[in-house]
Amino acid sequence: MLTNLMFATVYVTDQDRALEFYAGGLGLEKRVDFPGPDGRFLTVGAPDSPVHILLWSHAAAAGQPGDEGGIVSPGPLILESDDLRADFEIMRQRGVVFEQPEPEDYPFGIRVEALDPDGNRVSLRQQRKP
Repeated sequence: MLTNLMFATVYVTDQDRALEFYAGGLGLEKRVDFPGPDGRFLTVGAPDSPVHILLWSHAAAAGQPGDEGGIVSPGPLILESDDLRADFEIMRQRGVVFEQPEPEDYPFGIRVEALDPDGNRVSLRQQRKP
């Protein structure tokens, strides 16, 4: 029986630049960083979360195609915030690039999409409280 999500992978072209974005910009913590036979194994994660985000160097898979028709689709990562508007301001001051000028209300809460240096979309969400 499956019991837990261990890793989510984001493909990047420069692991150091990606680490600066995910740790320095988004505020995630660096978890694992060691060389391996297939390349550097580098992970980050949200404090108190068991899930690791693997920043894997694989240039051909980095980035996502742009949206057609203005429809916003989530990125490979959806990170949750308990105060997205406040976190948005902090991240913007750190230099994080967002697709929208401000977080948007939607039926289930608040959302905004950030772009990492490789063009990977990172979805940031705050759930609506009942």
